[in-house]
Amino acid sequence: MNRFADRIGNLLPARVRSRGVPLLEKMERILTDKSEEASSQRTALVVFTIRVASAVLAFASQVLLARWMGSFEYGIFVAVWTGLIIVATLVSFGMPTAAVRFVARYKQRKRPAYLWGMVRGSLGITAMSSFGLGILGFLLIYFSALPLPDHFQTPIMLATLCLPVVALTNVMEGIGRPFNWSLLSFLPTFIFRPIGILVLMAVALVLGATSTAITAMVATVLATYLVGIWQYLRLQNKLGKAVPFVKPSYRLKNWFLIALPIFLVESFYVLLTSMDVLFVSFMMKPEDTAVYFASTKILALVHFVYFAVRAAASHRYSAYHASRNFEGLREFVGKSIAWTFWPSLFLGVFMIATGKYFLMLFGNEFVAGVSFLYILVIGIVIRASVGPAESLLVMTNNQKSCAWVYVLALFVNVTLNLSLIPSFGLNGAAIATAVAMVFESAALYTIIRHKLSLHAFIVPARNDVQPTGEAF
Repeated sequence: MNRFADRIGNLLPARVRSRGVPLLEKMERILTDKSEEASSQRTALVVFTIRVASAVLAFASQVLLARWMGSFEYGIFVAVWTGLIIVATLVSFGMPTAAVRFVARYKQRKRPAYLWGMVRGSLGITAMSSFGLGILGFLLIYFSALPLPDHFQTPIMLATLCLPVVALTNVMEGIGRPFNWSLLSFLPTFIFRPIGILVLMAVALVLGATSTAITAMVATVLATYLVGIWQYLRLQNKLGKAVPFVKPSYRLKNWFLIALPIFLVESFYVLLTSMDVLFVSFMMKPEDTAVYFASTKILALVHFVYFAVRAAASHRYSAYHASRNFEGLREFVGKSIAWTFWPSLFLGVFMIATGKYFLMLFGNEFVAGVSFLYILVIGIVIRASVGPAESLLVMTNNQKSCAWVYVLALFVNVTLNLSLIPSFGLNGAAIATAVAMVFESAALYTIIRHKLSLHAFIVPARNDVQPTGEAF
């Protein structure tokens, strides 16, 4: 197993060999070992790489869009895009995370009928709800039944057209993750779609289109449909090879009973992470929204670590819980927290040192975002100290408790945004978000300690309580 490590080690100087060979052996083990842990590490590595590329790509694309459109039109576009992502999460009723949980369970327990039922059911439910809401929203705006500013109407109408595909893409990601199909799950959303938007926007400008939020949304609709159709066809092909098709069995009542609290968790989570942008959009000018959103895009370079680990860890939490492997779960929780915190801390310090220069790329008017960028970094690093804690609760039948955490955290966020934005502007929005993150982290840690007897924090406990069967 270590032939590659030995060959490379023999080429290294003697002083470096003693330290280099063990690292090479560990890397080779991650890349070639067939164990579940090595598989999760490979998944985390792939997802981490995709998220790094995605963060860089998103940053570059947002810089170009801001330069092309100017702060006013860019502010309109990002406000509509943020709203689209929120609605796409709400309209799926928790099915993306439910798919991760149930597909992982049915896969481990070798129940293909229920697995196919979950695949077909989650996609069907999301398709019906998202297409229905999209059509309703389009008609309400078209007939001027909603009081919207003129510059928002057409971009929002275009957003309703791609709402179903964005929602279905989230579900397809959840279906692919338990199979460790990281490329199929994450490349469409984080790489292909932003590249498609950027390329189509550039082509439109070359052909003489005006550089407005409407043009950007047209490019978004086209890119979303092209990528979504490709992902669906590819997923169906891989599923057919991985799981012999049998007549699907549906447990809709059971799935909805589990998915409803997950839906609340996902809904409150996405609202919590986007509430600052929404409040800035409603309470301030599009130019202010542009500056604030640019800062959050820079911080995606930090936050992607958390998303990468969550994507790799969620189905492992479910598998450990399903097999009642309490000690394995305890050890894996500690590892997933470390994988989240230390890279986030490093990148957070890096962004504090260099954030001003990143903002300058958007334009001189965006440099004003550096003050609240520092505030948001602190909140993100503190949040990383408990790792993907909400996924741990959801995957261990504690989704109701997790939902209450987000209800309270969202209440804190909304209250502080309403109180601080009028007095402190964009800094007030950043303070509200950071405080809500700290509250969320403390609440998640407390509930995990109480429900699962686990110490979900980066600093080890002196007398850690061992998980018991009753905790599960």
